[in-house]
Amino acid sequence: MKFKKNLYLYTFLFFVLWIIIFLNLKPITNFLIFDLIGLKAETHLGESIWFFVYEVPKVLLLLVLIVFGVGIVRSYFSPEKTRKTLEGKPLFVGNILASLLGIVTPFCSCSAIPLFLGFVEAGIPIGVTFSFLIAAPMVNEIALVLLLGLFGWKVALIYLVTGLLIAIFSGWIIGKLKMEKYVADWVYGVKSNREIIEEAKLPFTKRIESGYQVVKEIVGKIWVYILIGIAVGAGVHGYVPDNYLASLLGDQNWYSVPLAILIGIPLYSNAAGIIPIVSVLIEKGVSLGTALAFMMSVIALSLPEIIILKKVLKWPFIVTFVLIVAFGIITVGYLFNFIM
Repeated sequence: MKFKKNLYLYTFLFFVLWIIIFLNLKPITNFLIFDLIGLKAETHLGESIWFFVYEVPKVLLLLVLIVFGVGIVRSYFSPEKTRKTLEGKPLFVGNILASLLGIVTPFCSCSAIPLFLGFVEAGIPIGVTFSFLIAAPMVNEIALVLLLGLFGWKVALIYLVTGLLIAIFSGWIIGKLKMEKYVADWVYGVKSNREIIEEAKLPFTKRIESGYQVVKEIVGKIWVYILIGIAVGAGVHGYVPDNYLASLLGDQNWYSVPLAILIGIPLYSNAAGIIPIVSVLIEKGVSLGTALAFMMSVIALSLPEIIILKKVLKWPFIVTFVLIVAFGIITVGYLFNFIM
């Protein structure tokens, strides 16, 4: 009982401290950079240093809060529950459920093959499986919290909705094309030794502990990417002329969206590394649709993930997958360039 009270008290104090720091972050940064260190706001160096010192704690604070909440939510899920939820569902309903589950399910490129094998073994349709594999890296809590912190809730919501639509319809089209024959022959022969274990109901204190553990694991893995991404963004923010990127990737150029995707595919980064850079691209005049297309291509169509998937898929399947997802991303890019 004492442990429970202490855990609730520590969690309450954590939230109070979080609010105090977050609400005072800008004046603290102004004091440190302009008053204490003495840099000038109108200089390239001053702008770059201010951007870095302000954005790093802001992004990390938002990330810790959201990941903590998602960690608690994830304690109600498991890979086995995910498979059970998707088994036996009609194609389009399965695509929707798989995409939604991708938001709260741990995933990275290195997990692609084990997840793919597990889904195939459970009899989940290929199209539904790919809705999950597309949504999980692209529309996750890290991407959403960074977008929320750097762009506001409207852009975060736009990204959430469009990312889910790409995952849902890409998976649905793949399912309709009957691509099973292009899965590597050995995949269907794999049988795991997985045992069905009855999951015990956890007390809420254990779920809070799970939230702290997920924060430790995820933030511990990606904080370096955040620092690198924000550092690159700070350099662009302070030193790259406003009109240069706008002239290359502005919405006045018809080729800006496909060019952004072609630039993004060879790159390898997660949401933590790429979103701070995207923030500065928009600030420098790159249109929203083009910037979102660039970000989606880096996260969902990265070359390393394609290489990993080659172990379980034949080239016709991989080419079809890339073309379908790229078409969805291009559509989103042009649509938001037109709207905005």
